[in-house]
Amino acid sequence: MEELKTVKTASIHQVPKDGSRLPLMEAFYTIQGEGGNTGTAAYFIRLGGCDVGCHWCDVKESWDAELHPLTPVADIVAAAAAYPGKAVVITGGEPLLYNLKPLTEQLQAQGIKTYIETSGAYPVSGSWDWICLSPKKFKAPDATVYPFANELKVIIFNKSDFKWAEEHAALVGPHCQLYLQPEWSKASEITPLIVEYVKNNPQWRVSLQTHKYMDIP
Repeated sequence: MEELKTVKTASIHQVPKDGSRLPLMEAFYTIQGEGGNTGTAAYFIRLGGCDVGCHWCDVKESWDAELHPLTPVADIVAAAAAYPGKAVVITGGEPLLYNLKPLTEQLQAQGIKTYIETSGAYPVSGSWDWICLSPKKFKAPDATVYPFANELKVIIFNKSDFKWAEEHAALVGPHCQLYLQPEWSKASEITPLIVEYVKNNPQWRVSLQTHKYMDIP
């Protein structure tokens, strides 16, 4: 596969507003490990830059956009198209910091489905086949994002998060799938609580980070 061409790094404010180049932290072909598309092949595109600041984030190196090279969208798409799995997950960082319309339109023109994992902190841009909204307490979702969510995935860190999850569930559409996922460092403690909660509130489903159990990137 041809190596992605990159240019100099830049801050969030220097990323072109037309979405022609994006700060690419990494891109890799793997198995989706969590949420509604668990177990399916997907090409992950992780964009740099995030101002949400979850203290338990496992990719803090994604926060600073200046650490990651601005990469032409056409090159990102060409790399994704080289793989047999025709689904791409855009994640971060917080990908909705950027104009994602060119990236998603070019991916879909290649017959690739477009998925996003976002905190919802910014309005939706781009054309999406699946939107996973994973709200964070550190920066509330933009109110306009909720109706677009196909999946609400709430990370449970302590018992009070169940009530918080229900507050967000009341804001999404009726066909949105609801998931509760234990924060990885507390999974042994939190998972039994989630299991009991879902048994008593069956509108929710359990999401596990299966890629970590299977040691898959």
